[in-house]
Amino acid sequence: MVGGLLLASTLAGCGGDDGGSGSGGGDDKITLGFSQVGAESGWRTANTKSIQEAAAAEGIDLKFSDAQGKQEKQIEAIRSFITQRVDVIAFSPVVESGWDPVLKEAKDAGIPVILTDRAVDSKDTSLYKTFLGSDFVEEGKKAGDWLAKEYQGKSDPVNIVELQGTPGAAPAIDRKTGFEEVIKTDPKFKIVASQTGKFERTSGKQTMETFLQSVKDIDVLYAHNDDMGLGAIEAIEAAGKKPGTDIKIITVDAVKDGMTALSENKINFIVECSPLLGPQLMQLVKKVKNSEEVPTRILTEETTFTPEQAKAALPDRKY
Repeated sequence: MVGGLLLASTLAGCGGDDGGSGSGGGDDKITLGFSQVGAESGWRTANTKSIQEAAAAEGIDLKFSDAQGKQEKQIEAIRSFITQRVDVIAFSPVVESGWDPVLKEAKDAGIPVILTDRAVDSKDTSLYKTFLGSDFVEEGKKAGDWLAKEYQGKSDPVNIVELQGTPGAAPAIDRKTGFEEVIKTDPKFKIVASQTGKFERTSGKQTMETFLQSVKDIDVLYAHNDDMGLGAIEAIEAAGKKPGTDIKIITVDAVKDGMTALSENKINFIVECSPLLGPQLMQLVKKVKNSEEVPTRILTEETTFTPEQAKAALPDRKY
């Protein structure tokens, strides 16, 4: 790629506008400008912490900005990084679209670009150096595969409600796509209601309350992240139903609170999406700064969890 490097991370930030940042350092110190999506979930908080700690460990001067879930704030932060002449710009895009103008500004300024956790839908792939993150479509497929196996051999209709992530965000779009790709092969599965919960626990609870009032029979909840699923559990229990039994629950992320609910059989299955991208990201930053070749797509290694597996994993869980 010609021009600058931009780094994008999809994890929710822990807040603050200068977490672990420095002031530019000496000639040999790399300065990284990183714009986080926000602080909407436990996953995002863990992601931010991983990035801050990894930057400190590698001696990288981190300038951190929290976009608070707003694309305009993220674009403003990226332009500020360009003005400050950082070595690398890193950001986790709030949504997929609308990034070409600011990415071109970074490229024209000679600042390299990496996307992390979430992708952008730009047709000009020269605007970024690489994309580090999960395969969200595959995560949706894993959720659908578990559901298909759970109801294998049964013919009764299965009514599913879906808590989507932030509208326009890559994980929301792709997790829905992958899930639907699997369940459409069996007519007994039907998504009877699907609305955004914004990846937030409070919104997940509120939307689930609406589902419970408007949908007569709910067999399964598919939530695009743990936090929305945890909020939904509160609504389900308040309605006098038993989560994990009366309504089976599938979520994505595998943060500690979600894993705890899984170990208690309140959630039935979790697809992991690891937020601990900091060490991989810092290695990429150093390589890109040194003009080394890097793959255009780098996947994170992830798994899935049942209640039994959650019980075994929880004692050593880092997030």
